[in-house]
Amino acid sequence: MTNGERRDRGMVYVADEQVFAEMAECKKKLKKLNGLDRWEYDQIALAAKEVLPHSQGVFVIPPFYCEYGTHIRIGRNFFANYNCVLIDVAPIEIGDDCLFGPNVSIYTAGHPVHPDTRKSGYEYGRPVVIGSNVWVGGSVTILPGVRIGGNTVIGAGSVVTSDLPEMVVAAGNPCRVLRPITEEDRRRFFKREEIDDEAWREILDGR
Repeated sequence: MTNGERRDRGMVYVADEQVFAEMAECKKKLKKLNGLDRWEYDQIALAAKEVLPHSQGVFVIPPFYCEYGTHIRIGRNFFANYNCVLIDVAPIEIGDDCLFGPNVSIYTAGHPVHPDTRKSGYEYGRPVVIGSNVWVGGSVTILPGVRIGGNTVIGAGSVVTSDLPEMVVAAGNPCRVLRPITEEDRRRFFKREEIDDEAWREILDGR
């Protein structure tokens, strides 16, 4: 069994020449994407599709980084701000209508804890799954094996070490649920401030 096969089966593996060759192919595509200006919308969309062939609708503001790209599946209307990092040793699945703030990182890769085992060079990956309509705040880090329910909001700077349910606000290090999202939140935007009447009418008309 090759190390690439071991990696894709969720087993421990060593990043050998074959694995590095896969990563090198991705880096060539990333170089093209990351050479674009944020206002070159059409070119960014095309370049992002080359990096993330299993995506349905992606817009990222360069720079954007990942290991393979082919291990990432993203739904419609995805947006990632500057400096998004997706370490996709294991699969990363992201639903529709998700928003990532700047400096969001998802890590599926890990290494053994014991120093002797870690020196062997063996590593592993565990999938990360994010539901639809999730907003991930700036500088959030999501660790291997985490699942995040749909419609959830994760506060800036959080480190997500375990699963989060749907429809909650969560934050902290380690990240924890602060409260559910309720009907009272519908018209609010910053803390308890309410959306003005003009904008609210547009929001209602767009439903």
